[in-house]
Amino acid sequence: MCILFIRSFVILDVAAYFLSRLRSFAPVLRGARVVYVPPHPLIKHWVSVLRNEQTPSPIFRNALAELGRLLMYEAARDWLPTVSGEIQSPLAVASVEFIDPREPLAIIPILRAGLALAEHASSVLPATKTYHLGISRNEETLQPTIYLNKLPEKFADGCKIFVVDPMLATGESLSMMSCRLNTLSKAADMGGLEDGIGGTMVAALNLLKDRGVDNKHIKVISAVAAPPALQKLSEQFPGLHVYTGIIDPEVNEKGFIIPGLGDAGDRSYGTDP
Repeated sequence: MCILFIRSFVILDVAAYFLSRLRSFAPVLRGARVVYVPPHPLIKHWVSVLRNEQTPSPIFRNALAELGRLLMYEAARDWLPTVSGEIQSPLAVASVEFIDPREPLAIIPILRAGLALAEHASSVLPATKTYHLGISRNEETLQPTIYLNKLPEKFADGCKIFVVDPMLATGESLSMMSCRLNTLSKAADMGGLEDGIGGTMVAALNLLKDRGVDNKHIKVISAVAAPPALQKLSEQFPGLHVYTGIIDPEVNEKGFIIPGLGDAGDRSYGTDP
């Protein structure tokens, strides 16, 4: 009786373990878009290295690049078209599959820190084109300002695009948004300001939308995300998929994710104030 009881307990325990593992691989459903937090231990490792305030700039930048490599690997799963054929191995003919180089694939890093997160993209994704996008926040209006735009006027039909930005926070804190609405209410009444929370990612995705790119052909890659930004993306870009190393719970009054990583651009390039 005791042996049977122990066996039953072990079976239930093993079943519970595998069920928990399956749940950990399931995407987080948020509104009309899906957020993936891959449970890979290396992703957790590199996020931990990035969080550490003692991490030197070169190691921080390398950790960001390694995290980007892993997230893009996960995001490319079941998304890249392949072509089948046969090749001659040293011993026999073998059936093979290659990534189809005829299918367009693009990487769009948002400067500055997006460069570090996308640094190893070419080692994971063959035959890609990289288009740089520089966006900063106007300190007076708190709106995104585009200072570099290397996007083509039109992307090839069916082009799959990875938009890379380490931090998905809000673009504005709620207090900043309130201040903007109070001081610039007249412009808002005239339709001159975007409703709610802005942000660099929203600005980038709007540029793609203007070029006719469907949301289902875009995947966002970030190191850390926060609920306000995810909510904003859900409202404006239904069907969008986001791949992130971790989702942090909140954003402070200065618009920084908590606990977050700090300023990913400054920490990547050693320009901390």
